[in-house]
Amino acid sequence: MLALTRRKGEALVVNNNIEITVLEIRGDQIKIGISAPKEVPIYRKEVYLQIQEENKAALESKRAEKLREIF
Repeated sequence: MLALTRRKGEALVVNNNIEITVLEIRGDQIKIGISAPKEVPIYRKEVYLQIQEENKAALESKRAEKLREIF
């Protein structure tokens, strides 16, 4: 993991097309802004993990359904 120090108004650039800017710092919270192409999905990590779990469950369900069709 790369750890960088940024101040309010400063930004990072990722992969030449994603810019992450520190918008506000309030206590132990930081508000960030992300500029990226529309085709780049951006999720909070907890939402991303939930999507992955649901996709895995759906795949397992489809596999079980195909097995029932075979037998």
